[in-house]
Amino acid sequence: MELTVTNSPFNQQQSESITQLLSTLTPEQKVWLSGYLTASQFKNDSNQAVLEPTTETSVATLPKQRDITVLYGSETGNAQGLAETLENKLKEQSFNVQLECMEDFKPKNLKKVEDLFIITATHGEGDPPDNAITFHEFIHSRKAPKLNDVRFSVLALGDESYEFFCQTGKDFDKKLEELGAERLHPRIDCDLDFDEPAEKWMEDILNALAVEAGNTSDIPAQVDPEHISTTQTYSRTNPYEAEILENINLNGRGSNKEVRHIELSLEGFGEAFEPGDCIGIFPKNDPEFVEELIETLVWDADEEVPINEEGDKLSLRDALTNYFEITKLTKPIIKKAADIFENGVLSEKVKKDRWIYGYVEGRDFIDLINDFPPEDLQPEALHKILRKLPAREYSIASSYEANPDEVHLTIGAVRYHANGRDRKGVCSVQFAERLEPGDKVSIYLKKNPNFKFPKTEDTPVIMIGPGTGIAPFRSYIQEKEELELGNKSWLFFGEQHFTTDFLYQTEWQTWLKDGVLTKMNLAFSRDTEEKVYVQHRIEENGEELYQWIKEGAAIYVCGDEKNMAKDVHQSLLNVIQKEGHYNEEEAETFLTKLKKDKKYQRDIY
Repeated sequence: MELTVTNSPFNQQQSESITQLLSTLTPEQKVWLSGYLTASQFKNDSNQAVLEPTTETSVATLPKQRDITVLYGSETGNAQGLAETLENKLKEQSFNVQLECMEDFKPKNLKKVEDLFIITATHGEGDPPDNAITFHEFIHSRKAPKLNDVRFSVLALGDESYEFFCQTGKDFDKKLEELGAERLHPRIDCDLDFDEPAEKWMEDILNALAVEAGNTSDIPAQVDPEHISTTQTYSRTNPYEAEILENINLNGRGSNKEVRHIELSLEGFGEAFEPGDCIGIFPKNDPEFVEELIETLVWDADEEVPINEEGDKLSLRDALTNYFEITKLTKPIIKKAADIFENGVLSEKVKKDRWIYGYVEGRDFIDLINDFPPEDLQPEALHKILRKLPAREYSIASSYEANPDEVHLTIGAVRYHANGRDRKGVCSVQFAERLEPGDKVSIYLKKNPNFKFPKTEDTPVIMIGPGTGIAPFRSYIQEKEELELGNKSWLFFGEQHFTTDFLYQTEWQTWLKDGVLTKMNLAFSRDTEEKVYVQHRIEENGEELYQWIKEGAAIYVCGDEKNMAKDVHQSLLNVIQKEGHYNEEEAETFLTKLKKDKKYQRDIY
């Protein structure tokens, strides 16, 4: 911090001299000087000699540095990555830091914490991530201690399109305050594009701690949450331009589905990935939809418009194609629009949250403009309403060990009809309709530490992945074959029809024949009079499944969160309860322990 006449008791000449002197001192000299100035306060009125300061006496005059605890709750790895970045930055400033996942943190140690920084995602409908559930329950229980001596701050990750946006972070923030803790820095709620707000939160924390410790030198100007490893070249903020090698429809003629098998070149990418990791893709909006929106707005497509508060500009067409999200509405978008549109009907309706969440479902920005025409909407106001187009993340469907120079993805095209108009998924339909081999897309690698497969011979693997949830299991089995691992493996896969929708059918049947895959159960819901899903196959094979679990098998579930994941979870509970002779509560405890032991992992979306 530079001294000035406004932030210190010194005049202009004094502050300039002190600032110039401090810039030349080493940390040891600053400590000595601090002790000298403190000791000089003890000089009596008879001008007796001042005590000669030493390093020991001066250190004693400084406030004791508080210990820092960083806890994270992470579903897909984003919160963990940011927590690791914060830990590294704090250690660079010589702070004593303890980093832990919430499920590994012993609740009894909470009363010993001094400075606490929480970074957490929100899962599902406002729920904590799996690895934050236990700590979340503890801190909201009667067992939670008073935290009058604790200081804290919360970084919450979420998605504004969900009703309970960043709810877990809000829960922790509120409860810590109720328990008496002091908020060192206000909570920050991050949308999908979390890089900049997370960076700012870390920078503010580092500055606050450094000023308190009397050391404002060497504070990093920026904290990049993506550069966890100094060897990482590409990231969300520095994406890799990957060439499309293959783009194939996996479904047979007559299918109701269109699932694309995508192969991307990674030549020169320089970083390995593992089964369970993801590829993030920065998509582009459909040009036809962009033109329709421009016509609706009656604006000049070539006019330059600001895209952020910093004043960066793009042509309207480029901004709507490459920068703004225009096909999805969220509560913040509706509320901002109400402030700017000056439409009386909209202003009244946004007073009710229930109406907002009902309205945004299946609607886009064109709907909003047509339903509630703005009074005088100007192009420069666009960035005040719309959020940045977020990346889409897809599970990797290939093994780095088997194919190090390319990566495969399994992307289901999203098309549906809602509110009188046909709708399309931004990224999925871009691959289905507008991208061909030879084209390039901007991508980054996203590690997923909470969905990791064993690389040992002694852990059986149970894989449950209907639809495009098959992707990470194809990656694992490819790797298992490449590494010649001999552990047992069992796949549960489901879709609509055997003849048209059995994704990667030939590969799975070959792996089963060759013994790479031990067992496979299939559920094709539209091939029988009564619909059969993977959860039914799980219960039909309950006795053997439970035996695998008792032998140490790890269970992996990938796919739809709203229905499949809940149904599969219940089926697993039913099997454990029946075969293990447990009651309902004991079965839940059994499954919770599997989660804690990393024997029940889920990648659901």
